[in-house]
Amino acid sequence: MISSEPKSEVVTIRMTSEMKERVEKLAQATNRSKAFLFGEAISSYLDVNEWQVKAIQEGLDEARSPEAKWTSQENLEAKYAED
Repeated sequence: MISSEPKSEVVTIRMTSEMKERVEKLAQATNRSKAFLFGEAISSYLDVNEWQVKAIQEGLDEARSPEAKWTSQENLEAKYAED
């Protein structure tokens, strides 16, 4: 039988006793394994942070491009003082 699941690897982490207890309680309350909860948590963290880093890099690339347009602090203050 060939599994369609990607191969998983074992990773060891350190956490406080309080955090471990919280994970154990949540696993029991949701009828999920601790491994499942860790996987979900790490996946969510990666989604958010990868998106954020990508957006920052795109902004930096745009700012560094020869076509970038800049304005002075004084012009910005004048523009938003009118609103």
